[in-house]
Parts: sequence; structure tokens; C-alpha cells
Amino acid sequence: MIRVELIRAWPRHHDSLWLDLPDGATLADAFAASGWEAAPAAVFGDRARPDRPLENGDRVEVLRPLIADPKEARRRRARGAPG
Repeated sequence: MIRVELIRAWPRHHDSLWLDLPDGATLADAFAASGWEAAPAAVFGDRARPDRPLENGDRVEVLRPLIADPKEARRRRARGAPG
């Protein structure tokens, strides 16, 4: 048995859920057990595929889509424009 944490974060709040899963469970298994909709995810900040095996103590972070291109936002800030 392994224990993993799933994290979803938004700008002003977050959800955290601990799951007990069988040995050999994958990222897809964690989403299925959580009841959360499957989404792009990372394990300790490293992007992971749904078939990635999880280990005891892993922290799975649900990734949100980007709302702005980081390079373009940096260019706007450098020019002094909002955004």
C-alpha cells in the first residue's frame, strides 16, 4: 500500500486529498480513486504521464492551463504595459 497526496491550486485557494492506493498504482489510478477529473499533472513538479507509477509519499500536482503566454507577458511588463 502507498499513500500519495493530490493537490489542485487556484489563485486564492487549493484542494488537497490524501489517497491510499495499492502498490504499483499509476497517476491514472490516483485520479480514478480521487473522483477528480483527470488532467495534466506533475509529480513533485516534474510533468508526468497517466501511466507513471507512483511511489509512497508522492505529491501529485494538477496543472492548470496557462492563461497567458509567459514570454509575451514578460515582454509587456518590460514595455510597461499591463498584463
